[in-house]
Amino acid sequence: MDPVLAEIYSTVLDAAPFVIGAYALIWVVLLVYVLIIITGLKKTEKQMALLEELVASKK
Repeated sequence: MDPVLAEIYSTVLDAAPFVIGAYALIWVVLLVYVLIIITGLKKTEKQMALLEELVASKK
């Protein structure tokens, strides 16, 4: 094997755990963000349903 390629591969393989960890962290953060957005959306939908009921009862 070419010595230059051997050096590149050894550098890449040494950094693999950090790359995998970074991707895992990004996915976890994205999942938490989506869950927070969904929770807020459900809360807003409940509030809008209550407001629609109040408006309908005033008519």
